Amino acid sequence: MPEQSTFTQVLHQWAEVFMHRSFRDFKRFMDDAGLSPSQASTLMQLYHRGACGVSDIGGHAGVSNAAASQLVERMVQMGLLTRAEDPADRRGKQVTLTPGGRTLIESGIEARRKWMEELTTALTPEQQATISAALVTLTEAARRVENNHPQPVGD
Repeated sequence: MPEQSTFTQVLHQWAEVFMHRSFRDFKRFMDDAGLSPSQASTLMQLYHRGACGVSDIGGHAGVSNAAASQLVERMVQMGLLTRAEDPADRRGKQVTLTPGGRTLIESGIEARRKWMEELTTALTPEQQATISAALVTLTEAARRVENNHPQPVGD
């Protein structure tokens, strides 16, 4: 098998194992927290990108502004989000995580990270160093590819 095909196959196998485990752990977290996928996605969006408008949440989730507004309202009632007047545009609203929402999403992120920590202990220090160097190279290449193929606005 040519070297490039072997690399691609190994990369696919790793991505499959990683994504399966990551999604399984995050799904368990969502179920335990009583979150829908769109609620979890909204929490992640606000955690990583910071405050935004309801229309930004709708664009990210691929739903109408009315549906996004309903989603935000449910999450405000759950104590996960706050909605306040946008200081830059008094007609708009800014949505932010509450401390409880931030704590909840951080616990979900931690649930997914535990497996990686377990995996680390299964590797020798030499294997860890080799994989670290390879992952730095892979991450840099992925960022270059991503920058050459930007996502549509709202993603």
